[in-house]
Amino acid sequence: MSDKVWIAGGGVISGIGLDLRACLQAFRDMQPGMTTMQHLRSVHHNTFPVAEVKADNATLADMARMPEHISRTALLSLIAAREAWQSAGLRDISAYRVGFVSGNTVGGMDKTEDFFADLLTHPGKGRLNQVVHHECGSITELVADTLGIRHHISTISTACSSGANALMYGARLIRNNIVDVVIAGGTDSLTRFTLNGFNTLMILDQQPCRPFDDTRTGLNLGEGAGYVILVSDSLAAQLQPWCRLSGYANANDAYHQTASSPDGTGNYLAMKGALDMSGLQPQQIDYINLHGTGTQNNDISEGIAISRLFAPHFPVMSSTKSFTGHTLGASGGIEAVFSAMAVKEGIIYPNARFEHQMKELPFAPVAAYATGKPLQHVMSNSFGFGGNCSSLVFSKA
Repeated sequence: MSDKVWIAGGGVISGIGLDLRACLQAFRDMQPGMTTMQHLRSVHHNTFPVAEVKADNATLADMARMPEHISRTALLSLIAAREAWQSAGLRDISAYRVGFVSGNTVGGMDKTEDFFADLLTHPGKGRLNQVVHHECGSITELVADTLGIRHHISTISTACSSGANALMYGARLIRNNIVDVVIAGGTDSLTRFTLNGFNTLMILDQQPCRPFDDTRTGLNLGEGAGYVILVSDSLAAQLQPWCRLSGYANANDAYHQTASSPDGTGNYLAMKGALDMSGLQPQQIDYINLHGTGTQNNDISEGIAISRLFAPHFPVMSSTKSFTGHTLGASGGIEAVFSAMAVKEGIIYPNARFEHQMKELPFAPVAAYATGKPLQHVMSNSFGFGGNCSSLVFSKA
């Protein structure tokens, strides 16, 4: 069994950039990705700010080298996964035992939503390609087949913690010598289904979101994909890894289908479990990439859990969702890449639009971008519907 799991690279596509480099520049320039919808068609939701990837499907298909009729979810996934692989300095994918563990929540629903409208407009025409990849696992298989991955393929769908749980599962594959490398993370595209669903829950903000601000009124949805390259100890010795995945934990308080427990029980257990696995004390965490969606319930729940675990010494913290929006199944993967890069380059990401400290909490997120900080350990939180909470800890190589 391999004791250590390393992050050898990462790739991201999101509403603030078509690759990781562009995303990092957006943080430096304080340019969040929220705009009105340009690519998703919705009669009722055009006024909601969303963090769409700034490219149509034809452009994404060209970038991914896949057919345009493929689900946007798969196109985003392949672009980020390929960037991650290339960033790690690995050889051809066939030279290793490779696993692909990917989280998502909508599958190919971006195509399925158009099926009946098209069928009614053009009866008798076959439109199987709009529904055949509806299921979440089909997206993972499409990307794995294109990349040539054969050793292990798994799909995780645990709502907003999907991407983080993919890293946890991938790390276990590495530690048990089932594979040498895992591409782990998540992907999701914007759909009318998710917009309708979150609007029905009354947790969408009509303005750009303000995570951990006392005036917050909801989240903005986003889309994208993010993957890290997990490698074993022996393979890491041949590379220049970014950092180490030193701890991780999942906890489920099962409090409510769509709300976090008011006392943050699941959040606390996930963070505490990740710290215990990494062998760290709370005061050794230098930065937290908050789950931080901007909803009343989520931010107070996460904040109470952080207060319970870290008081009186609070690390620097911020929510990158203030830039990317909430990318659902992709968020844990995207934020894992940002967190690993934070350790590698000493980056503190800004919490956009933060002005007013929450009156219930003894701490506040940072509003300014910083780099060159001596970060040794970074925590990334991903807390999902149903109380499915996960925390990851990234440590200096």
